[in-house]
Amino acid sequence: MKVAQRYVSLLLLTLMLVAACAKKDEAKKNKPKMVPVTEAVAVQKDVPVLLTSIGNAEPFSTVSVRARVGGQLQRIHFREGQDVNKGDILFTVDPRPSEAALRQAEAALARDTAQMENTKKDAARYEELVRNGYVAQSQYEQLRANADALQAVVAGDRAAVDNARLQLSYCSIHAPIAGRTGSLLVNQGNLVKADDEKALVVINQIQPIYVGFSVPEQQLPEIKRQMAEGPVRVSASTGQAEGNAAEGTLTFIDNTVDRATGTIRLKATFENKDRRLWPGQFVNITLRLATERGATVVPTQAIMTGQKGQQVFVITPDSTVEMRPVTVTRAINGETAVKGVSPGERVVTDGQLQLVPKAKVAVKGKAAR
Repeated sequence: MKVAQRYVSLLLLTLMLVAACAKKDEAKKNKPKMVPVTEAVAVQKDVPVLLTSIGNAEPFSTVSVRARVGGQLQRIHFREGQDVNKGDILFTVDPRPSEAALRQAEAALARDTAQMENTKKDAARYEELVRNGYVAQSQYEQLRANADALQAVVAGDRAAVDNARLQLSYCSIHAPIAGRTGSLLVNQGNLVKADDEKALVVINQIQPIYVGFSVPEQQLPEIKRQMAEGPVRVSASTGQAEGNAAEGTLTFIDNTVDRATGTIRLKATFENKDRRLWPGQFVNITLRLATERGATVVPTQAIMTGQKGQQVFVITPDSTVEMRPVTVTRAINGETAVKGVSPGERVVTDGQLQLVPKAKVAVKGKAAR
């Protein structure tokens, strides 16, 4: 009897333990699952209004150097790709034909000057004789006309001498601008023609330098307004690093909108002292128009795009999340200015794909800004 009672007691105890364990497992099953997420706090800050585009560096000025006189290219005074200053001698064309032409013109000038002086003296003597009635008036007038004609000949000779000197000066070809030379298009020893279409070398001025780019025509009124208020700053970068950006100023707006693309052509001028920009190079352009004061900013990775537009998950004080529709105004450097979130609210930046509204979250870290 006592043994039976003992077995009954053990059985009841076992049943009670099993029931307790089952209740504990049920409670665990019903407990909401915590989703691990990363959060960031929405902050209020000033955000620059930026306009981005792809630009192309262009020489500030380009000169194709050509010969003004024909002859043999006697000497080249520079190396390909060399920097030259304005006025530096670049080429020498054989000057001997021009020197001979100059000496010939000078000789003709000396001859005609002597004849003119002699004729003037004869005319002066005949003026005295005609006054005293010793010679006919017509003889004097003929000498006077000869003297005037020779004076005109001498003036023509002087012009010929000046032209010969000019042609001789063309034998030395100087750099019309400061810049960097390109490839030689004619080698030493070749014959060159006067005013030939083929250039000897091309010089590009790269300090300063232009960068041309296009923006949508809808941005034109704001750009014109900013230019009226003061210089508009433009940044040009060749890579992702911001420290690689060159700073310039917007200096040109084209006078026509391209009807085919709906864009307007702009140019910015860069000092380019470090020669970071090179003609023909493609660069990323950032045009700073204005600053949006007191914007609410969240990390860009917090923004999700759903069927109803852009939205974020906001973490409430009880560690649940709510889905909040937002309006994006602009994005810059991994941050996005939005409307629909207040400064100080916490938003989910990682783990959104596992979330639904009212889900419990466990914050595992802060998003890096």
